[in-house]
Amino acid sequence: MQFDADAFKASTMEQWNAVANQWNRWGPLLDTWLGPATETLLDMCLVESGSNVLHVAGGSGQDALQSAARVGPTGRVVSTDISEELTTLAASNFEAAGLAHASAEVMDGERPETGKHQYDAVISRVGLIYFPDQIGSVRKQMAALKPGGRVGALVYATPQECRFFSDPVTVIRKHAGLPPPAPGVPGPFSLGQPGVIEDVFEQAGLSDIQSRKIEAPVMLESAKECLRFEQESFGALHQMLSDLDESAKEAAWSEVESALGQFEKNGRFTGPCVMIAASGVYAA
Repeated sequence: MQFDADAFKASTMEQWNAVANQWNRWGPLLDTWLGPATETLLDMCLVESGSNVLHVAGGSGQDALQSAARVGPTGRVVSTDISEELTTLAASNFEAAGLAHASAEVMDGERPETGKHQYDAVISRVGLIYFPDQIGSVRKQMAALKPGGRVGALVYATPQECRFFSDPVTVIRKHAGLPPPAPGVPGPFSLGQPGVIEDVFEQAGLSDIQSRKIEAPVMLESAKECLRFEQESFGALHQMLSDLDESAKEAAWSEVESALGQFEKNGRFTGPCVMIAASGVYAA
């Protein structure tokens, strides 16, 4: 079957609208899990006091909150997402934090329309992996940058390095009778193999490309809690199971919990995860 990019994007938007509130409620976990890697990425993109920063696929704004803390009131942070529900939550989170210099807009991260040469950095945290046209998206992000500005992306490494997520996906694919993803199709591990994100950045026209692997284990009380996180927050997993009846779905989720159980030791769950932080410079 030929990949339908428009249908994929529409489905992705529906999935995130459906789980937006749950994703936002897991904000404290997102901060402990992805927060340190995000700080590394912001360092690589030279985000500092007074910077103007655009976040694409910014979700409910957790990574933009980290940018806003850095840039301060003399800077500007704009968080964008294709999901209206997530964008509304991001705006609420900025207002609750008293951040007048942070705002949220509904926008397709694959085609950000922001005006040209306004930003010092464009950041994507676990977003670029889901764009059908990844190279085209990076080029659009570059157009939003001031000369010398930086594009930055945080992506999952290989499935073998991110088993908190890849093991459940493998189980669900088996129960649903789904084949492995075809090469070139967007998805969680589409940019995780060695050299892939760097190649995307190079083809898009970025220079001074850098990348770093960062250990980012998912730490929770139990495998059952990780199961709940994934059930509540990752709408794609439910879509993969959508053709199964309730009994078959329960069997799949039960096996997912068993698979996650191997990472629960001494009363704690530590799910293996490695992220790649990559950056490149727009040299106009």
